[in-house]
Amino acid sequence: MIRINDIIDKITENHPDAELDIVDRAYIFSARVHDGQMRLSGEPYLSHPLEVAGILADMKLDSISIAAGLLHDVIEDTYATPDEIKNMFGPEVLHIVSGVTKLSGLTFDSSQTRQAESIRKMILAMADDIRVILIKLADRLHNMRTLQFHKESKRRKIAQETLDIYASIAARLGIYWIKKELEDSSFKYLDSEEYSRIESLVSEDKEGREKYLETVKDYIEKKMNEADLECEVRGRYKNFYSIYQKMIKQNLAFEDIYDIIGFRIILDRIPQCYEALGLIHALWKPVDKKFKDYIGVPKHNMYQSLHTTVIGPVGERIEIQIRTRDMDRVAKSGIAAHWSYKEGKSIDENMSKTFAWIQNLVENQADFRNPDEFLENVRIDLFPDEVYVFTPDGEIKSLPRGATPIDFAYTIHTEVGNQCTGAKINGRLSTLKNELHTGNIVEIITTKNHHPSKDWLNFVKTVKARSRIRQWIKIQEKERSITLGREMCEKSFRKYRLNFNALLKLEEMGKAVEHFGFKTVDDLIANVGYGKITPLQIIRKVTPKPEPKEENESILGRIISHVRKKKHRAGVIVSGVDDILIKFGKCCRPIPGDFITGYITQGYGVTVHRTGCVNALKMNPERQIDVEWNKNATETYPVKICISCHDRVGLLADIAANITKNGANILGLKTEILENKSAICFLTIEVKDAEHLHKIISAIKKVGFVYKVKRIDR
Repeated sequence: MIRINDIIDKITENHPDAELDIVDRAYIFSARVHDGQMRLSGEPYLSHPLEVAGILADMKLDSISIAAGLLHDVIEDTYATPDEIKNMFGPEVLHIVSGVTKLSGLTFDSSQTRQAESIRKMILAMADDIRVILIKLADRLHNMRTLQFHKESKRRKIAQETLDIYASIAARLGIYWIKKELEDSSFKYLDSEEYSRIESLVSEDKEGREKYLETVKDYIEKKMNEADLECEVRGRYKNFYSIYQKMIKQNLAFEDIYDIIGFRIILDRIPQCYEALGLIHALWKPVDKKFKDYIGVPKHNMYQSLHTTVIGPVGERIEIQIRTRDMDRVAKSGIAAHWSYKEGKSIDENMSKTFAWIQNLVENQADFRNPDEFLENVRIDLFPDEVYVFTPDGEIKSLPRGATPIDFAYTIHTEVGNQCTGAKINGRLSTLKNELHTGNIVEIITTKNHHPSKDWLNFVKTVKARSRIRQWIKIQEKERSITLGREMCEKSFRKYRLNFNALLKLEEMGKAVEHFGFKTVDDLIANVGYGKITPLQIIRKVTPKPEPKEENESILGRIISHVRKKKHRAGVIVSGVDDILIKFGKCCRPIPGDFITGYITQGYGVTVHRTGCVNALKMNPERQIDVEWNKNATETYPVKICISCHDRVGLLADIAANITKNGANILGLKTEILENKSAICFLTIEVKDAEHLHKIISAIKKVGFVYKVKRIDR
């Protein structure tokens, strides 16, 4: 366990004039309030805030940040109050600690909603004070280092969240050493067998690689010195998760990955970087389309460097990065290298512009109440790959990789996006689906009174475009639902000899609106049209108990009346409704253990989708209904898996034997033989739940010549 003296030494080394008293007091207070608490590892709980503070000191943050790191859990996990923190350490420390504190005091309908709201709060706090997220990253980093003390199911859940959200945030902030450690530790728990395999392959010829690394490094240094370029040359190993991702995305075997070892050339000034680049290209032939100038066009997280790939001394590819010392410091620490909170100082204007994406992220997420939609959009905003395109006036716009002219149109203005009917790329007419590439000049063609199309949701990539299109669709659907709801109410009220339009003006109708949790009568009527409530429910609230026979006029009610006699799937329970037809979405094939959501589908009962399903996210959230897995059900569910392997005699027999051995039935099989005797097998198998599927996938991975197994939706 790190000691407070070690942390103090690091602070003094980084900031000789730092105020150490506040760190000492924070340590004493944290030790007192956490006294007697233990972690799952058996260590005193105090070890956790100390380790978090140590990570923050390694990031060279100031005393206020490190004091907040020592106190980050005290409001949530101890009897300490916000007033105590404010009185003892000041409003600035309280502000940061409050931002870091989790939402454990609130209750949500599901763990998915809890996760969404926690992340929403974290992002809002991040926009307000970046130190919140730096402490949160340090907190998550230490928790991942001690994740082995949790149960396996919780380990997988925490690791997945870390990979999806926290590693992406670290990348966006340019703190690559944290990103890499979070990725590798998550990978270790999510796919331990693949992690161990890559670890073993990297270690196999470690001695040979080290020798090669030193030889190339010495040669580069020698050539640079001959050209009077004083520099430092470093070798680096690619992290395991990056290797795995490259193998998956490019369908490569481990032996085909050329950049497991890379080199960095560190110089003093920018002109020297370009001079060194010319020298490297003169020494070794550059690989076409493998050069990137992040000095001329920096990444949004401030990262700057020249990247090139060359054919090395023995015919192999070598990836080389060239940068200045300042650029190297930013590449290591990202935003932490620039974010200054020393007394009397604040962040400069250029830095505020650089991280305007945080504020944009907050603004774009403000209207999303659906947790699945919110999390999907957060992941899109955190996606690090970007392309840079130009307006006809030469203004640069940054967009995620795969973005289309529609995405570009919405970055200009919402009305430009809504009225977009065509586009020109580099002066030529283009379809709205075309992907944009760095350097494209994009011109948008608009038509007055044109409106967004629902089909655009199939290919747009930016959150702003998605949110504006969905907003338009929602407004249109609400108008239709108000019309439908009014017709349904008028018809039902007439059956009870009531005048719906006259009752709308009475106080009782206002009470009914309030009772159902709506703000206006139109919202109430729209939800009748959506099928969320029935006209009969309104009648019961505004009049005495009716005498005539009850009937259900909602969409959901009509569904129930039409399908009640049909066999329903006992594996899923629909909130508040019994005996209703359940249909599983073929687009995502949910199985027990997946997060699921239901959508009212007229004539088909309730369709169940995985929460991250693209098709589900396109649907109107007003038709969403809560569903959950029935824990007592004993059914099996079809799921598709894709196996990538090298073909050999008896391979399919071995795969089938491993599936059967683990209690699963094969429903369908299709194979494709590719070049170099590689093969892809698509199997549909029956499983009990996600844990059963994970067990089967692990068993298949042990079959010789199989190098990748993954679940697929279609």
